[in-house]
Amino acid sequence: MSEAAPLDPEDRKIITLARSARARNGVPEGAAVRDETGRTYVAGTVALPSLPLSALRTAVAMAVASGAKSLEAAAVVTEAEDLPEEDRAAVRDLGGAGTPVLVAGPDGGLRTTLQA
Repeated sequence: MSEAAPLDPEDRKIITLARSARARNGVPEGAAVRDETGRTYVAGTVALPSLPLSALRTAVAMAVASGAKSLEAAAVVTEAEDLPEEDRAAVRDLGGAGTPVLVAGPDGGLRTTLQA
């Protein structure tokens, strides 16, 4: 996605939600996903010794646990330059290979859009 292209308001919303989760919880990453009905699920990194989960995998798990059948889009706010394949795989499992994954920096600025 070009930096000059305007961001869809619904995509901007999930980036904002992901950024808020990261800041509110003081975690390395925040994520949000939007399901096929437009509902959103927001999560931060889970760093329990017995349950280490990225923010994106946690958000996907929350969507599945709430009955989502598919995903329209996902967003991650992170300082990392790239996403682990496991994160993209979780989005792909629920949303399909073409599901966009918006990757934003801590300031909420979109860095890139990946395909799940």
